[in-house]
Amino acid sequence: MEIDNDESFRDSISTIDKEGKRAWIYPKKPSGPFYNKRKIVSYFLLVFLLASPFIKINGNQFFLFNVIDRKFNLFGFPFWPQDFYLVVISMIIGVVFVTLFTVSFGRIFCGWICPQTIFMEMVFRRIEYWIDGDRGAQMRLEKQQWNAEKIRKRITKWFIFFVISLIIANVFLAYIIGSDTLLLMVKDGPTAHLGNFLGLIIFTCVFYFIFTWFREQVCVIACPYGRLQGVLLDDKSIVVAYDYIRGERTEGRAKFKKDVDREGEGVGDCVDCKQCVNVCPTGIDIRNGTQLECVNCTACIDECDHMMESVGLPKGLIRYASETEIVKNEKTKFTPRQKGYTAVLAILIGILIGLLFLRTDIEANVLRVAGKTFEHKGNNISNVYTFKVVNKTIKDFSNLTFKLREPAEGEIILVGPNVISVQKEEYSEGVMFIEIPQKDLDGYSTKILIDLYDGDNLIQTIKTNFLGPRMMN
Repeated sequence: MEIDNDESFRDSISTIDKEGKRAWIYPKKPSGPFYNKRKIVSYFLLVFLLASPFIKINGNQFFLFNVIDRKFNLFGFPFWPQDFYLVVISMIIGVVFVTLFTVSFGRIFCGWICPQTIFMEMVFRRIEYWIDGDRGAQMRLEKQQWNAEKIRKRITKWFIFFVISLIIANVFLAYIIGSDTLLLMVKDGPTAHLGNFLGLIIFTCVFYFIFTWFREQVCVIACPYGRLQGVLLDDKSIVVAYDYIRGERTEGRAKFKKDVDREGEGVGDCVDCKQCVNVCPTGIDIRNGTQLECVNCTACIDECDHMMESVGLPKGLIRYASETEIVKNEKTKFTPRQKGYTAVLAILIGILIGLLFLRTDIEANVLRVAGKTFEHKGNNISNVYTFKVVNKTIKDFSNLTFKLREPAEGEIILVGPNVISVQKEEYSEGVMFIEIPQKDLDGYSTKILIDLYDGDNLIQTIKTNFLGPRMMN
């Protein structure tokens, strides 16, 4: 019988050895119900991630994050710098959503949804199992001399990894510069688009480095989310947890022996097979409790359930559970903190939906020229303004006009053509004079309303100030 009192795991992370060097992880190939569900989710998300830049809605790329030209598309909705507040709200919603999931379910985002985990575990790792073999075969291959077999396997694996990294880099670039520009670069050749081609090479090298060498270190060292969960989790958060009450009991762990009443002797159900450690992609021992490196991938759950079934003990020694459920055997409830996050998330989503419906395809700004005073023109007062009309769509507008709504007797005079044309995803700007009868003015400053029309369709109403002479008492 064995009670494990070793606390040395708290002194360092699992991917660093006692000498401070990289401890390479050779996880066992996972299998089981949770892994099968993860594969379905992962492959669906993989298709979505790879296809999204090439999906278009009303001519707009489904997702676009063109920081260079300041053009953004979210779910087919185009966003311009004038719409940046919508992007900010979307980012806040994303943060609150991830926070709510962390409070409720721990680091489940990392294990099931994060692109780093999906590509690493469901693409690169599976290729590695196919070429190098499972855990034991990989460890033997690493120690093996550089003979023909090892050279063949290494070159094959590294070449495939590079090709996949190149594909990922192309898709990643499509999110930034747009799929049309990417396809044009492929058609014209790299020499015609040297800047984009250089970016492609850099992204390819970064992805190749991450998935070939850095690997789980991204989750353990580089990603701040792992540290975020430490301040968000509480004893009611549902995480991948080891039931130490049942696993240890009073006498600790012990190897499995037939015809032994483990519960009667006070021995825990954990048979100390260490399969949960061998299968972990970050190399931790889940029996030590929730740790920074745990990404809630559920591989240890499948492995432990399989072992429990093999020795005739109940499954669920490692499972999704909260600390409260393990200690007090109580079902987890929806806590006030979770309710608060949910309420904030619902409010933000409602605000975003409302703003999206209020958003127009054409946006105009009319500003009075600073430093210019009014002019008398007979019985009228004239002010000079600049205007800017932004076309957020992928179609041209050639029949835009301004009309003065209030005061109704005023007149708008454009400098140049009376009709404004704006090409797709471009803007048009110019100067105009507004003349209003002095009798219709409220005094030094009068609020006026200007309508922007596309033919006979009202697009937007702009409010601005009109200066006039001060009223004499």
